[in-house]
Amino acid sequence: MKEYLAARQRLVDRALDRLLPKANVKPRTIHKAMRYSVFAGGKRLRPLLCLAAAESCGGSVEQALPLACAVECVHTYSLIHDDLPCMDDDDFRRGVPTSHKVFGEGIAVLAGDALLTFAFELVTSVPGWGRYPVRELVRELAIAAGSQKLIAGQVVDLESEGRKISLPLLKFIHRSKTAALLTTSIRLGAMSANATQTQLRNLSEFGEALGLAFQVIDDILDVTQTTEKLGKSAGKDVVSEKATFPAVVGLERSRRAAQRLTEEARIALCSFGKKAEILHSLADYLLKRDY
Repeated sequence: MKEYLAARQRLVDRALDRLLPKANVKPRTIHKAMRYSVFAGGKRLRPLLCLAAAESCGGSVEQALPLACAVECVHTYSLIHDDLPCMDDDDFRRGVPTSHKVFGEGIAVLAGDALLTFAFELVTSVPGWGRYPVRELVRELAIAAGSQKLIAGQVVDLESEGRKISLPLLKFIHRSKTAALLTTSIRLGAMSANATQTQLRNLSEFGEALGLAFQVIDDILDVTQTTEKLGKSAGKDVVSEKATFPAVVGLERSRRAAQRLTEEARIALCSFGKKAEILHSLADYLLKRDY
């Protein structure tokens, strides 16, 4: 699995390098800042899931690749903004100084804006497929990144700092802030393969369960791993009194929840048989990850 991940990460990185404006394109500062955050490392989980979903529906990696790059641009934009002093105020991301520490807050904000905008440019570069014209692909990504999904999760996350919140509200934060874009990554990959409605529905269920499991594990790692291992400030959620699974239900219940959600994700793939082997492997890999 590690060899597969490394090979796919290199594929995505090469595509991003080819598609993003070069660092010497005027104005150089913004393009350097965009590339700095995109190529600062990271698991490339969302693009990998996009490509794997396309293959599980009989599609090709080549067709899905621009969409995979688009979701990574949206994800990176969200991290740049998430780390800003006015948000979660973090100095490190993916093992290196955050964008605002290197380029200043103004350029960091604009680099995030530029990556979000560029993501939609990438989506419009594909031809569309049978059941899924380009306007549907654009709408899919716009909803995931908008005020009722990713941004909604960030808003409620900020408003919940220092407060005791219910488990349903915590799940709303995680489903909106993390699981929505992860699910959309999978859906876009399936759409590039002209997936049937049944395939799309099953993959959506897989993504929703996997996305929540991923964030639960992230919450666990924040209190069990070191800054060096995580590549970002460990224990930051506790210091900031963030709403997390360990804070709300405890560490052991959080671990059981991650296992249960991963199993729910795997069950959603039953109808795909061997075509979903990579997605099964990714789900297991994410459950056992330690960074």
